[in-house]
Amino acid sequence: MALSEDKLKEIVARIVGEMIEKNQAENSNVCPSIEVTDKLEEEDIPDITEVNLKTYLAVPEAENKEEYLRLKAKTSARLGVYRAGTRYKTETMLRFRADHAVAMDAVFTDVPEEVIKSNGLFEVQTMCESRDQYLTRPDLGRKFDEENLKLIKSQCKKSPKVQIYASDGLSSTALIANLKTVMPSIMQGLKTYGYDVGTPFFVKYGRVGAMDVITEALDAEVTVVLIGERPGLATGESMSAYMTYKGQVGMSESGRTVVSNIHSGGTPAAEAGAHIADIIHEMIKQKASGLDLKI
Repeated sequence: MALSEDKLKEIVARIVGEMIEKNQAENSNVCPSIEVTDKLEEEDIPDITEVNLKTYLAVPEAENKEEYLRLKAKTSARLGVYRAGTRYKTETMLRFRADHAVAMDAVFTDVPEEVIKSNGLFEVQTMCESRDQYLTRPDLGRKFDEENLKLIKSQCKKSPKVQIYASDGLSSTALIANLKTVMPSIMQGLKTYGYDVGTPFFVKYGRVGAMDVITEALDAEVTVVLIGERPGLATGESMSAYMTYKGQVGMSESGRTVVSNIHSGGTPAAEAGAHIADIIHEMIKQKASGLDLKI
């Protein structure tokens, strides 16, 4: 017999409440406790993803709790969960479903227009016509039609030393979370080195390989794309920066240099921006990228 929606809400609220109470007993900073009533609304149920898995230990009466928590603090992997017979406990299943939903949202949500405009970018689109096509036709995410290619050429500075642009990739959430910090950080670093930087813009439905078309179109010496990474169950906000020195269409992937895991739980955006600027400086000095770059 299927459970009613109200009954499901009650179960979710009770499980989350138990997790929160256990964390609060360990002096963890988590979302506030709730009172389970006969009738629950959506806003009454706390966000289960606010519980920090690095400090939450679901194993009852662990033999070496301190060592277990020390290990959990070093990774976002799902360590220290328990079971009911041969199955996960309900709280583990709920957290898995919630984190999976975050990852799905990261893939299928578009970057809001206000985010693009607030970062001073104009928008172009690859040959993909929809998110579904982007996921099923990676080749089209590396190409532009004549109209969009013409827009890039007309709006951007020709032959820049460094061309930087942003792309949604597989996580629009990554750009929403990091772009406003990482791009100015890179720009500031390049300004310190005295490099000429091209006109930044945004590419919708873009794959990494689209940067090679852009490099050839603008005759850029170094091209950098800030792109959303494939999200996982740890975070949906991770961004990567791919860089090439005089890239060209059809080049080997080994010719790209990448800085990955740019997010609050990895390399912070401001720090990553400064690091990327330093790498670009080395690329220009050595006239190389990818495996040919010695850093």
